Amino acid sequence: MNKPETPPNSFRNMPDDRGHFGEFGGRYVAETLMPLILDLEKHYRAAQADPAFEEEFNDLLQNYVGRPSPLYYAESLTEEVRKDAPEGKGAQIWFKRDELNHTGAHKINNCVGQILLAMRMGKTRIIAETGAGQHGVATATVCARFGLPCTIFMGATDVARQKPNLFRMKLLGAEVVSVTSGAATLKDAMNEALRDWVANVHDTFYIIGTAAGPHPYPELVRDFQSVIGKEARAQMLERTGRLPDMLVAAIGGGSNAIGLFHPFLDDPDVKMLGIEAAGHGLDKKHAASLAGGGPGILHGNKTYLLQDEDG
Repeated sequence: MNKPETPPNSFRNMPDDRGHFGEFGGRYVAETLMPLILDLEKHYRAAQADPAFEEEFNDLLQNYVGRPSPLYYAESLTEEVRKDAPEGKGAQIWFKRDELNHTGAHKINNCVGQILLAMRMGKTRIIAETGAGQHGVATATVCARFGLPCTIFMGATDVARQKPNLFRMKLLGAEVVSVTSGAATLKDAMNEALRDWVANVHDTFYIIGTAAGPHPYPELVRDFQSVIGKEARAQMLERTGRLPDMLVAAIGGGSNAIGLFHPFLDDPDVKMLGIEAAGHGLDKKHAASLAGGGPGILHGNKTYLLQDEDG
């Protein structure tokens, strides 16, 4: 049996010159930020063409983050789900163990890539938003590694319920700003981070932690997190001699899902399943913006949102 080869990066899903992926994406930002956004894209294109950038990124992923993360065959869970399958049928379940990365999540992959870009651009201050706190911890960690000051915006609601991560951020030297506006959660933290960025564009780089924000941020996050899918692809071929039938990922902001899915986009036989939080059902309290939302503009890009008739 001939094993499918792991293809090079696929550029089939590239944005147009205005940063749109089809209908979505784009740059909807204040005029103050537009020169910085365009400069960021210019520096990113230069970094993509620079073997030294990729070499440093890969070296840090291996020797600082601890990649590749293991691919683990979940034998007991496989046996459990096969109880209800027809005899001789049923899935094998494999886990991509990105929680074993330094800082305990996939977030560090993207933070390493973005802080390398920040230093390439000559920025001397880092800001970020965080919800559960993992992106904040990862940002604080890379800032401590490279000696840059950082400010993390976190909703007051999340500050109260995520105290262990709050402690870790402060321990790493980050300033954590508790945001009390709105629902005092991630959306509001990102609003405050964008306001800070507008006021401090001369020296500040904003490390966005998820597949959101104005172009090129969703593309940056996708590319830096695609190490998950590249590794999973190669590991499945090595361990099983074939590609998986289905990929499954939780979707909140979407960085882990897009990182897993993207390297498989050119494999039509590999299905992809994203899991959103349905709460009390799609007709009332839920967080399923892709399944239960509609197109709108937030945080500098066009995407699916949960919104009322007034947007």
